[in-house]
Amino acid sequence: MAHRKKHAPKRGSLAYLPRGRASKFVPRIKNWPEYDGSAAKLLGFIGYKAGMTHAVVTVDNPNSPFKGQETVIPVTVIDTPPVRPFSIRGYEATPYGLRLVTEVLAESLSDDLRRTMPLPKEYDYEAKMSEFEEKLDSLAEIRMLVHTQPRLAGVPKKKPDVTEYKIGAPSVTEAFEYARGILGTDLRVADILEEGMLVDAVAVTKGHGFQGPVRRWGVRILQHKSRKTKRGVGCIGPWSPTNIRYTVPRPGQTGFHTRVSYNHAVVKMGERGEEITPAGGFVHYGIIRGDYVMVKGSIPGPIKRPIRLRHAIRPKKGHTVQPMQVSYISTSSKQ
Repeated sequence: MAHRKKHAPKRGSLAYLPRGRASKFVPRIKNWPEYDGSAAKLLGFIGYKAGMTHAVVTVDNPNSPFKGQETVIPVTVIDTPPVRPFSIRGYEATPYGLRLVTEVLAESLSDDLRRTMPLPKEYDYEAKMSEFEEKLDSLAEIRMLVHTQPRLAGVPKKKPDVTEYKIGAPSVTEAFEYARGILGTDLRVADILEEGMLVDAVAVTKGHGFQGPVRRWGVRILQHKSRKTKRGVGCIGPWSPTNIRYTVPRPGQTGFHTRVSYNHAVVKMGERGEEITPAGGFVHYGIIRGDYVMVKGSIPGPIKRPIRLRHAIRPKKGHTVQPMQVSYISTSSKQ
């Protein structure tokens, strides 16, 4: 009988090399979707991962054999207290990409923001706003800096997380007017997202520290009589040329990488987190006291990790935004 080779491919794509640690807990978003809406809007929101549960929804996919029937799906709950936009940033297009040209801060800034960055003691808001308006014709894009309010969430910290979001609008002028209207105010998730739409979840994954190639790449454990090691690679390369190819599984940092999970449907949104909090609270998180977003499936990151939600950059073809029919959400204890 011929020996049959075991099918054991590598875990993970080589396109993500090098697998280094993320520089911050809050991930960076490098690309933004094209916005075709009629009204200006921020193209994302930020919250904190609370945990998972399950819900019963009615299948609305017309191509599914279970259309119209109820099914159980896993859902992730994100605590999304209001964020506060505190800066408008104007970018111009250059041969080397976008370049920051001008910026204007809000008149009144949160005291907690000083925990994150130094703030000016004296600031002429009117002069900066006039300077921004003068340069408006030369700008290609408007973005905003927003910061979270952890005191309103279930995370044990006071230092806010600062993120930048692009404003989707038909024109730069409309984007600026929208930004000026929400500058320094509390912005809620219901103003940005809606039930049934698709979002991308961007987060830093759970860290596992320094791990060997068996844990990191899923290579085969060698036989017990093998020389020098069992939980390693038998040969890492030839004598000539005397270099190790990047494709060879090597030990190193595992986890704590920035990852994007695409096209999660927004199952439910609400203002009273108590209605979906399990008995005894979410494990290692607690009770959600305000706004929340429930998305289909699992998303990167452990509990309490900042989760950045973005309008889907490559949505499914033919997807229509309509609220899901949710008949049951499990609130049984997860302890």
